[in-house]
Amino acid sequence: MGNLYRSIPEEIATRTLTTALDAGIRYIDTAPHYGRGLSEKRIGDVVRDRPDVVLSTKVGRLLVSDIAIPRENGGVTDGFHSPMPFRGIYDYSRDGVLRSWEQSLQRLGVARVDLLYIHDIGERQHGDDHERIWRQLTRGGGLTALEELRAAGEIKGYGLGVNEIPSCLRLLAETQLDVILLAGRYTLLEQDALDALFPACGKTGTPVVIGGPYNSGILAQGTLSTAPVTYDYAPAPTAIVERVARIEAIAGDHRVPLAAAALQLPLAHPQVASVIPGLGDCREVAATMTLLAAPIPAEFWQDLIAAGLLHPECPLPKAA
Repeated sequence: MGNLYRSIPEEIATRTLTTALDAGIRYIDTAPHYGRGLSEKRIGDVVRDRPDVVLSTKVGRLLVSDIAIPRENGGVTDGFHSPMPFRGIYDYSRDGVLRSWEQSLQRLGVARVDLLYIHDIGERQHGDDHERIWRQLTRGGGLTALEELRAAGEIKGYGLGVNEIPSCLRLLAETQLDVILLAGRYTLLEQDALDALFPACGKTGTPVVIGGPYNSGILAQGTLSTAPVTYDYAPAPTAIVERVARIEAIAGDHRVPLAAAALQLPLAHPQVASVIPGLGDCREVAATMTLLAAPIPAEFWQDLIAAGLLHPECPLPKAA
């Protein structure tokens, strides 16, 4: 909904969200970063009068006016086509968290959101600035602000929305998280979260939402076409392409759609509460519901384990 990688017309965005709701989807996640507020605006326009929808957004980036947003090459900024005229400034402090929450309510046009995620915090994201950012969150009042919002009933809970497992483990030791949104790190391609994160979440009773189940597209598209494949928001490395090709070959042997396996696998873990694949049009909504119901034989999963392509302790979907 934020025009990541391609521009989606307003009417298509609205129709996509409406189609998803009609299909029974009741959890929608967004963030100020997505389209520089565009995603929040579009989603708010559709779900504003839908109290049955669970809505989450994120804190950690404040949007400030930026009239210098480039318009050449389709106006692409950080992968977002024609974003709204804002830029994001990292701010995980108490003031930054509260201002971000208030701004999101205004863009969404709602009185409250259910969940707030601390967005994109970690060494991989911030490099040498990571420790300063972390202190901003933990000592600068960011966590305190979230706890106060939860205690006051302004939000139902807060959590962490990242692509980095170490950040999750570190923050679990700092505070009681209501949920973790982990993108790209528990998928058909990689299951490192099984080693330490999921056991830690089991001890604290913290559910996990899985984002990026297709690892930025390669598990949806596969490797058989000539089109470029992406992994972690960038061109896929050769080793990743080769691993996916091996998974894809076994899927072909069992006549299993690769994307169906990628969508269904995370949902089989008892710690996983939801999977959010990201839907850009009505066809993708319909395709997702079909993939979710696609029969997958138990032999497919066992062949992946035997080939060393799936963690042997990975909980598996029930066979059709």
